Amino acid sequence: MSGKSRFHSIYWRQFALTAGMVLLTLLLLGTSFFTLTYTYIMSEKKEELQEKAVMMAELTATYSRDYPLYTPFFGGENQGMRIIAQVASSLSDIDFLIWDTQTNTLLTTDTGLEGQEVSLPARITDKVLAGGSYAGMTSLNIYPNSRYVVAVPIYTVGHGSIQGMVLAVTEAQSLTGMWRGFLGIFAMTSITVLLIAFVASSITAMQQTKPIQEMAAATRRFAEGNFDARVQTTDRDDEVEELAEAFNAMAESLQQTERQRREFIANISHELKTPMTTITGYADGILDGTIPPEREGQYLRIISDESRRLSRLVRRMLEVSQLQSMDLLREKGAFDLCESMRRALISMELKITDRGLDVEADIPEESVLVLGDNDLITQVIYNLLENAAKFATPGSALYLGLSLRGEKAEVTVRNHGATIDPEELPRLFERFHKSDKSRSEDKDGVGLGLYIVKTILEQHREHIYAASEDGVTTFTFTMTLAGSG
Repeated sequence: MSGKSRFHSIYWRQFALTAGMVLLTLLLLGTSFFTLTYTYIMSEKKEELQEKAVMMAELTATYSRDYPLYTPFFGGENQGMRIIAQVASSLSDIDFLIWDTQTNTLLTTDTGLEGQEVSLPARITDKVLAGGSYAGMTSLNIYPNSRYVVAVPIYTVGHGSIQGMVLAVTEAQSLTGMWRGFLGIFAMTSITVLLIAFVASSITAMQQTKPIQEMAAATRRFAEGNFDARVQTTDRDDEVEELAEAFNAMAESLQQTERQRREFIANISHELKTPMTTITGYADGILDGTIPPEREGQYLRIISDESRRLSRLVRRMLEVSQLQSMDLLREKGAFDLCESMRRALISMELKITDRGLDVEADIPEESVLVLGDNDLITQVIYNLLENAAKFATPGSALYLGLSLRGEKAEVTVRNHGATIDPEELPRLFERFHKSDKSRSEDKDGVGLGLYIVKTILEQHREHIYAASEDGVTTFTFTMTLAGSG
């Protein structure tokens, strides 16, 4: 198999589909998870900063009631406020910046900003000094990278006028630390799930495609004439297992058909070879003078008999071929089975008399209507009677009877003769099958009579059964009663 065809095989398609679905699911879940967790963490941090900034604004307002905010960094007598802000900063990992209404820096817990001239963005100062608040990521024109900032106004105690503003500032790393932890856990979980999914998908796809690959290989062997190949079955009890079992059943049927074909060719070669050899040998003997003129008539009769035997063989083969191609279900109609039995029995009268057999007929006087082809069913009865008379002990009784069982009529033909081995019974209906006893006593038979019987009944969707015990051999076949089929 080429690389391209291997990539486009069912295995890779199944694997890619499963892997793609898992990846898409994880991507959607990851996106939702990241969005929700990031939004949640940012919301929580905003509330925390808002709460700390408001608290610091209230502390500043309370402190400024006794110590006016006039000295940058609360120098001198305002050193207490610095200590309060630094303690709050160290406990919450937040830097506080306090400005007056002129955006002059009064206090900062970030020692890196002390002594610097700081100019806050107007969009922040204008909004806060107007009584609003601000929350977002910004560098404040101070820091080299963006930080999360919350700014709130400072209201004078008792008057409600704005005397400055407090900024609570935290680095982005502190905001995203927990989120990154969640991201790491999710990434590890996703990788584990992906690996498990890939392994499970690979095993599942392999289990599903292995029987199909075996079937393809077996089919190629079938094309080469090897019908021994089979697909290994397991106890999975699924559609693939059912397909494998059906394939093995088909292979068994093909092998049996091939075996029967070879047997058919071998049998027909044997059946044709014997009379043709006889005809050719005697004809050449007459032509070259090997056979005396006074015996030519005897050998000409043998040639005539063998020619007729060849004719019967070919006629029977054509008859079998024609029967197998017929659709009797469309052509069958109601007819009197009792009348067909009587007609077949009358046709067999001469052969029965020649064998010195007695006839026991159990045929109802009233009509028994069944569904089928009248002529073909009459031929079935005739072939069974002929077979029974051929192998019956001279002077014994030959039985032909009819019985009703539910929606079926059963026709029975019975004779007394040699017991047939149980292993031999299933083979009686095979093409060209003859027992050794048959080959020695029945030189005119071609071994197709019972096969024709079975073929006709199978075309009628009916069954035939054979039994032999203590010298009594019985053939019974069914017919569907008219009005019930």
